[in-house]
Amino acid sequence: MGCPRILILGVTIVLTVSEIINTEKVECKALESPEYRVVHSESDFEVRFYRDTAWMTAPVDQISFEKATKNGFHRLFQYTEGANLNFSRISMIVPVLTSIVPGAGPLHSSAYFVKLYLPVKFQADPPLPLPELNLQPDWSKSHCIAVRRFSGFARDNNIVTEAEKLAVSLSRSQWANSTSTQSGYAYSIAQYNSPFKFISRVNEVWVDVSGSERDGCKSSFLAAY
Repeated sequence: MGCPRILILGVTIVLTVSEIINTEKVECKALESPEYRVVHSESDFEVRFYRDTAWMTAPVDQISFEKATKNGFHRLFQYTEGANLNFSRISMIVPVLTSIVPGAGPLHSSAYFVKLYLPVKFQADPPLPLPELNLQPDWSKSHCIAVRRFSGFARDNNIVTEAEKLAVSLSRSQWANSTSTQSGYAYSIAQYNSPFKFISRVNEVWVDVSGSERDGCKSSFLAAY
């Protein structure tokens, strides 16, 4: 499972003319993405270590994953196009990450945070978004993530199934009972493609797991031995 070098958002979305043009442009080149190190790999999942990263985040109060991602991405796109206090244009990067806050809804969610990774040049000092966009910077500390890749479009009717498949894989591994709740998210969906790409699509389910780079992201039980 190598680092995907494809694009932005894998959800059906109503785009403005500007968004369509920019989406088509970024399809033609590899995009920047957060660096990570794979510390464990199996046929159906891998565990990665990510260093500290900065993201811009759009909180969304929605039941539907698809509607939440559409709403959040639209606001984040405006931010990258210059709707910030510096009037900076920010190059498109991947993935677009939708993090699910656990709850009792049909998708096991109560709210969402749609996130856009910031390019290296803005990691230390992100441009502040215009207040009306209701965005906030999010500094993610270094951590370990279990990842399952899946194809097609990420939809309301398949993301829970994919998250459950990852949970089953982890239950049969050394990370059984080692998922981390520190972030406050049940799981996240990472999307790497433009909605205009219909084949060879790349999506991922991310779940935080305990461990550190020093111990190779081993579960807390194994790290003690």
